[in-house]
Amino acid sequence: MTLERYLEAAERENTQRSYASALRHFEVEWGGHLPATPDSVARYLADHAAQLANNTLRQRLAALAHWHREHGFVDPTRAPLVRKVLKGIQTVHPSVETQAEPLQLTRLAQVDDWLAGAITAARDRGDYADELRHRRDRSLILLGFWRGFRGDELIRVQVEHLRLVPGEGMTCFLPRSKGDRQALGTTYKVPALSRLCPVMATAEWTAAAELTQGPVFRGIDRWGRVSETPLHPNSLIPLLRRLLTAAGLPDAADYSSHSLRRGFAGWANANGWDVKALMEYVGWRDVHSAMRYLDGSDPFARQRIEASLPPPALPAP
Repeated sequence: MTLERYLEAAERENTQRSYASALRHFEVEWGGHLPATPDSVARYLADHAAQLANNTLRQRLAALAHWHREHGFVDPTRAPLVRKVLKGIQTVHPSVETQAEPLQLTRLAQVDDWLAGAITAARDRGDYADELRHRRDRSLILLGFWRGFRGDELIRVQVEHLRLVPGEGMTCFLPRSKGDRQALGTTYKVPALSRLCPVMATAEWTAAAELTQGPVFRGIDRWGRVSETPLHPNSLIPLLRRLLTAAGLPDAADYSSHSLRRGFAGWANANGWDVKALMEYVGWRDVHSAMRYLDGSDPFARQRIEASLPPPALPAP
């Protein structure tokens, strides 16, 4: 039992769920058999080429490859037939990678202002559950933005791993994260700010909910009872979109939990952070990962091209 527990702990929970779902789809929904042959994997890809995105197909292949390696079988996903079929699918069904809309600082301020008013209104009318919910959401969105946390990192933050540093901010220790391949744990420094402060928002939320240990971000029922378990990962995107809608943002459906990370990266880039400093702060291990989050100040090159155009010709006399 102890051995199995350690083996499970070696993989991230998100990865475990993702792989389990992929294997279920292959075996139960499609009717495949494990261990699989290159031919069956190729047919599986072909049968779902028009329905699933290329990234999803690659994730399914990763799950199948992982299962075969873990059980001592030859990995069928590396067979030339499978690779050729995948290349053909990408040619016939090209897909454009979609990214979450970055949450701009002005919009973060708009949401924070709405939350501050909602907290005051809930307290004035004696609605304890609503007050707690708004305090939790304020802490979540500010901490997620200023630390550039992923959604799964936010829900793994523990109260006992937070340490206040007077006059400076707060440290936040995460025992594991996506970039921490060796599971050594990472300590993140959270700045105390004059406004839009993640440290104050988190301190006020944990104090109001009387949290001394366990997950920071939890569910709250209609009577104001705070759950012992963290928010479910799948609840973060709906929660964020409801919050943005309530704050008056018209395009809330374009945002996801990655919008906080992308929003901070864009803000830092626009304010002169060099890539190395940004990578260290957010926790990226390679430049390619960082570049996926950064849009240049002139993404369409319009300003550079306009600057090089010749002046308009003078009209003929």
